[in-house]
Amino acid sequence: MVVQNCAQGKNPLQEACMTDRIELLAAALNSLPDGIAVFTGEGEVAFWNQAAEAITGFAAADVLEHFIPEGLRPLLDGAQNGDPQLCADVEAGRGSLVRLRHKLGHEAPAIARAFVLRDELGERIGAAAVFHPAESLDALPHGETGEDEGVLASQADFEERLRNEFDDFLRGDEPLGVLWISVDQAPELRKSHGAGACHAMLEKVRHALAVGLRPAEELGRWGDDEFLVIAHERTPEMLDAHARVLAGLARTADFRWWGDRISLTVSIGAAQAAHGSETLAQLLECAREAMQSSIRSGGNCVTSAPGRLACLPS
Repeated sequence: MVVQNCAQGKNPLQEACMTDRIELLAAALNSLPDGIAVFTGEGEVAFWNQAAEAITGFAAADVLEHFIPEGLRPLLDGAQNGDPQLCADVEAGRGSLVRLRHKLGHEAPAIARAFVLRDELGERIGAAAVFHPAESLDALPHGETGEDEGVLASQADFEERLRNEFDDFLRGDEPLGVLWISVDQAPELRKSHGAGACHAMLEKVRHALAVGLRPAEELGRWGDDEFLVIAHERTPEMLDAHARVLAGLARTADFRWWGDRISLTVSIGAAQAAHGSETLAQLLECAREAMQSSIRSGGNCVTSAPGRLACLPS
């Protein structure tokens, strides 16, 4: 009876049907594991599901009919500004990394997809975002990090670049290898001379390594005491040889602290990507295991996955 009257356009019953449908839709969206956020054309939050509450710490009562908190602004900016990365990746089913700020203050990186909402005439009426914690999407292994905001931000930016390079590799554009580099003296120097000395030393190493990079290569921080190089050598043997050149350059870094000259060495793990056999996370894990093998061998070593060790002259 209610369904018939709705179809016939009876206003009171039609309103009741619409209310029921909205409640059903809200219940369905609240059952999803992904956060769902819907924004009006003015940018106010119109819907905020339970997963969004859990991911960000902001309850629906905190945000509904308000402008989104500044720490969550990247969810809205992508759709409002037509962010090509956030919006284009919707079709590819991936999404893009956004750095959100949890209500308690800590960083809450998420993978987000943005949608522009339009009416029947094609006019823009709002936006929506679907997001989930970044750790649940092929989380990549990193080096150990403390609370250094600079290192954390550098990691996040470099991770996005690394994912793009891996996507290019899967399309067959060019070979890809990674070098995971740990500075052997960093942990002891941090204990004996403090964080300032360690930071200065790492900058010296970074500049020394940069001298040996190919034009298309990139170097980024991958932990408190670690770097990662995105390389494009054609074979594992060429990647191994390139790693040894970089290790030699690290040894030439002239680092002095309060008059003392401190000799520097690095432990490097090299891994070459192979089509159809591994994910990006697995590639990085191979490089990390190889780097740890270099450390266990006393440092100043290059190890190429799956395990060829080359200890270098002092």
